[in-house]
Amino acid sequence: MKKIKRRKSTNPARIISESFAAVIIIGALLLCLPISSKSGQFTPLLDCLFTSASATCVTGLVLYDTYTYWSAFGQGVLLMLIQIGGLGLVTFTSFFNLVIGRKLGLRGMKLASESINSTSFGDVPSLLRMIITFTLTVEAIGAVLLSLYFVPRYGMMGLAISGFLAISAFCNAGFDTLGFLGEYTSLTTFNDSYLVLFTIMMLIIVGGLGFIVWNDLLAYRKTKTLLLHTKIVLAVTAVLILMGAFCFMLFEWNNPATLQPLSLKEKIGAGFMQSVTMRTAGFNSIDLYSMKDTTKMLSIVLMFLGAAPGSTGGGVKVTTIAVIVMTAVSIVRGKDEACMLGRRLSSNVVYRSITILFFGIMVVSTTSIVLMSTCPLAENGLTGIDAVFEAVSAFATVGVSSGVTAVSSETSKVALIITMFIGRVGPVSFGLSLAAQKSVSRKLIIPEGKIVVG
Repeated sequence: MKKIKRRKSTNPARIISESFAAVIIIGALLLCLPISSKSGQFTPLLDCLFTSASATCVTGLVLYDTYTYWSAFGQGVLLMLIQIGGLGLVTFTSFFNLVIGRKLGLRGMKLASESINSTSFGDVPSLLRMIITFTLTVEAIGAVLLSLYFVPRYGMMGLAISGFLAISAFCNAGFDTLGFLGEYTSLTTFNDSYLVLFTIMMLIIVGGLGFIVWNDLLAYRKTKTLLLHTKIVLAVTAVLILMGAFCFMLFEWNNPATLQPLSLKEKIGAGFMQSVTMRTAGFNSIDLYSMKDTTKMLSIVLMFLGAAPGSTGGGVKVTTIAVIVMTAVSIVRGKDEACMLGRRLSSNVVYRSITILFFGIMVVSTTSIVLMSTCPLAENGLTGIDAVFEAVSAFATVGVSSGVTAVSSETSKVALIITMFIGRVGPVSFGLSLAAQKSVSRKLIIPEGKIVVG
């Protein structure tokens, strides 16, 4: 029993999962306090737990409008949860240990390596410093650019809006404090401002590419080469953004409830905004409830794919899908091993990708069934596709809503909380965190079984 307990305590996936859970619980307790709401009253614990989970898991699903319901203190708590959730509590604590000169040790290195998706212990200290420095720098630049629009219009309040939006966008959270323009409006009133839209889009993209990619890009001047991971992430991201924007404009161009009333400039901006934000950010510049079912299905696909590993975004990740697609292509071509850009992919990567996809589908399917069973969809003009939309949004930590969250029951809220948590931690990491023991490293010789597939 002592050995099992010791193995549990040194399981990096478990520690990371527990750190996220601890942050969510602390955030929920703070949000419950009367000081956190503008009304000065206690907020129901389940609603606070939902909001805290949404912020920590950088999702963006909300039960209350952030500006009109939460006080300055409550908004500060949400911003803290978003920043910690976007980078991970382990990343923060490991970085500050380095700052004060404390060595991480082997266990600390392993934990930090798991948290930031590093493949080498030796790179952990430099990568941790890069992550924090890069994050603060990009968020500051984003806040300055946004302030060029908001400060002339709203004065000092514009600075607070710019800072909140910059952090929320970089962390792919989707929370905003624009409720003074109308509750739950998000970015629907900014389609005519490319400065706001494209600044937020760039923050989302930068945060969604992942720190492994940016570390590789920053080192390119010295190395003159890019990792296969970086090439795949950049290529797939560019294709998804362009194809997503084109399809959004194609499907919604003549929809009187979304793009039709907008000018050509606004339609293009809104099309790209939706394509980018659906990949994990949670902002919206059009009415998502009024989108056509075709567009909602496109959104579901983009949300499920998500961002890159080691980023502030969610989903099953673009590299996971790229590996599975290229594995299928290789098999069709009669090859025994999966190949990508002239490189052979290890079987472990292929197996892990298939596992992530399988568990992702299982989580989304289960959550969708729960939402369909416990939410009054028909009474509120919602359908089954809206339930699937909401389930994928929670799992991929996107945060866009088609209206299901607003009418969710207590059971539905619990299901969405669990889904957001699994989506942020990762289905495989979540499964590993539940394991009592580490996986056995030695290979076991077992008889081969014959199964016919296809």
